[in-house]
Amino acid sequence: MSIFITIIHVLTCVLIVAAVLLQSGKGAETGVMIGGTSQSMFGARGATPFLSKVTVVLATIFMVTSLSLALLKQNAVGPSLLLNAPIKALPAPQLPTKAQVPVTPEKKP
Repeated sequence: MSIFITIIHVLTCVLIVAAVLLQSGKGAETGVMIGGTSQSMFGARGATPFLSKVTVVLATIFMVTSLSLALLKQNAVGPSLLLNAPIKALPAPQLPTKAQVPVTPEKKP
């Protein structure tokens, strides 16, 4: 079940990226006012309403698959590597003793 949801999740991700990249920006219609033509197979309004609805549907599917994968992973049985790891204390720092400190003889004038 987890593999099927993961495949749907990845496909949804790719389709969201494609849908967002196909949408035109806010200033894309300015060329039509100067004399260009609106070449669109979706009609006079263009593909904006269609692509925005597709993006909303894909985002909803993405959220549902994300939540379902999180819930499946939460209910999965298995040892946790982080929770079962032994806790090791750091060794105490070693302070130098007087025998380890080199003594330099003082020169008398």
